[in-house]
Amino acid sequence: MLNRLFPATALGLLLALPLSVPAFADHDPARITVTGEGASEIAPDLATLQVGVTTTGATAAEALAANSTALEAVLQRLRDAGVEGRDLQTSNLTVNPNWSGYDSSASGPQITGYTAMNMITVKLRKLDGLGAVLDAAVQDGANTLNSLTFGLQNPRPAMDAARQAAVEDAAAKAKLYAEAAGLKLGKIQEISESSGYGGGPAPMMKQAAASAEAVPVEAGQLSMQANVTVVYELED
Repeated sequence: MLNRLFPATALGLLLALPLSVPAFADHDPARITVTGEGASEIAPDLATLQVGVTTTGATAAEALAANSTALEAVLQRLRDAGVEGRDLQTSNLTVNPNWSGYDSSASGPQITGYTAMNMITVKLRKLDGLGAVLDAAVQDGANTLNSLTFGLQNPRPAMDAARQAAVEDAAAKAKLYAEAAGLKLGKIQEISESSGYGGGPAPMMKQAAASAEAVPVEAGQLSMQANVTVVYELED
């Protein structure tokens, strides 16, 4: 019956067609995804603080003039302590009226004077004199301290050490999982970094004994932390 429908040559070609179809491509190799964590600890070499002067006066001009005089004394003391001009920056300047409480016999709250506040951000690159600088600034008229944080002038080496530790941690985890499954690690397919600090390792404060003179200040240590996600191939 087949001979009537297809000539012999066509039938042979038809039967041979399945043999000429290429085999399906192999499946992608198995993979494993692991997350590694790393940290490096280092003593800070940079302090950033906000100090300021708050003054009052009967008029706005009077309050601001008194503020400027007091702040200039503070700035001069900071300069004498070795703080460079690039490390001094005005961060907030306000002049606000002071209101009296509500008085039913008058026409409402009244202005009783003005308050001027000038805040400056200061970077100190010599932490051994931090306490003395704070003490001097307060004696010279600074009466407001908003914050004091510690950091690194060049965080890259500490960051790189944390990244390397994170990659090594990921490799150790991947090897453990692969061996437990009776497999071997193959090539790295992908590495990505994630962190809660601007896409890079995050500095975390840790307690440590490192106090300055005069005003007691604990500088502590910084722990630069990095997280990486690594994708490995798995081999039989």
